[in-house]
Amino acid sequence: MKRALDLGWQGWGRVHPNPLVGAVVLSGGEPIGEGFHAEFGGPHAEALALVKAGVRGRGATLVSTLEPCNHQGKQPPCTDAILRAGIRRVVAALADPNPLAAGGAERLRSAGVDVEVGLMAEEARRQNAAFLHRHRDPARPYVALKLATSLDFRIADREGRSRWISGPEAREFVHWLRAGFDGIAVGVGTARADDPRLSVRGAVPVRVPAARIVFDRRLELPSELGLVRTAAELPTYVIAEPGASGDRATALTASGVRVLCAPDPADALRQLRAADITALLVEGGGRLAGVLLDANLVDRFYWIQAPVWLGDGGIPAVRGLRSPPISDAARWNVAERRPLGEDTLLVLDRV
Repeated sequence: MKRALDLGWQGWGRVHPNPLVGAVVLSGGEPIGEGFHAEFGGPHAEALALVKAGVRGRGATLVSTLEPCNHQGKQPPCTDAILRAGIRRVVAALADPNPLAAGGAERLRSAGVDVEVGLMAEEARRQNAAFLHRHRDPARPYVALKLATSLDFRIADREGRSRWISGPEAREFVHWLRAGFDGIAVGVGTARADDPRLSVRGAVPVRVPAARIVFDRRLELPSELGLVRTAAELPTYVIAEPGASGDRATALTASGVRVLCAPDPADALRQLRAADITALLVEGGGRLAGVLLDANLVDRFYWIQAPVWLGDGGIPAVRGLRSPPISDAARWNVAERRPLGEDTLLVLDRV
């Protein structure tokens, strides 16, 4: 199952909004075929693994990170391929939450296949957190917050300079991370200070470029920024509060920016979900991070910590977050911890 999970990651940035899936066929405890879902609409992991196993798959075990599908979509049902191959046993990490594709385990059991679900389920849930959220809470996108900070949790120095807190390995990771989201957001302060492209420029050739989103309550986004000048080329949204300048909204709209008015962050996320943004990566700044955390609207936190101190004059990574008693403070689960060159990545999931 660990191998299947590792295989599944190879579909990152190419299969969204479908799940990441890896599969391995075992005979006599030895792998004889493996596969992963590599492209949206392309062959499924289980089918590829079975093709590679060939006739040796008869009587073998199929290990998959997700319950095999039981419906005809862009690909035929994996359950049909499993039964044709003569697989004796199927071990899946997770049941499929998609009602259109679910039912594979029941179909296989009714045909005499031994089916187990739940092996390494926690690891599989972390891998497909955005996909699972889409079926569990379709009213808003899955929200991940990414911050690169100093050791004292600052995102910029006292002059507002943030390039570069983190090193090249961390920046390469961020481009890989962006590839798995269909929306990338910043606050207007970050947009004005950095004029970020909010694009993927790493090793993953993304299937669909992510929408760029700026949270800008008063519509203060300058027209000369690259985000505005290229709005006709890539989907670009600005989230403003109701009653923000009508003239400014008209000017942004003329540039190709889609202006959404929302009274609060929860409503903004609902409107983004209605615009078919299912997974949103928020990259700062501090005020936006604080507002979303305070409203319990962040599902995952990617924290890149650089080995540098910026002191009390540095810009705090999170602002406006209320201070509960320590007994009431929310505890998050550690999903991953590893080095990125000289920096450290900590991934936390909301309980």
